[in-house]
Amino acid sequence: MSDLDFTDPGTFLWAAAGVLFVLAATAAVAEHRRNRRRHLDRVGWVPWNLIQVLSFMASVVALALAIKAG
Repeated sequence: MSDLDFTDPGTFLWAAAGVLFVLAATAAVAEHRRNRRRHLDRVGWVPWNLIQVLSFMASVVALALAIKAG
């Protein structure tokens, strides 16, 4: 089985930091794809830059708290 105990704040913060970092990387890829689109009129409505910046900052905060909790 798994030894992950998500009731422990340190484990939860490490997992949150990982998930938020993956979200930031996904948003970076999506923004790169948006900038290289063929049809310039089809912009989209998701603010990928904002999502990337906020999720990266939140992952850094979660990482710092996880290190302190550990």
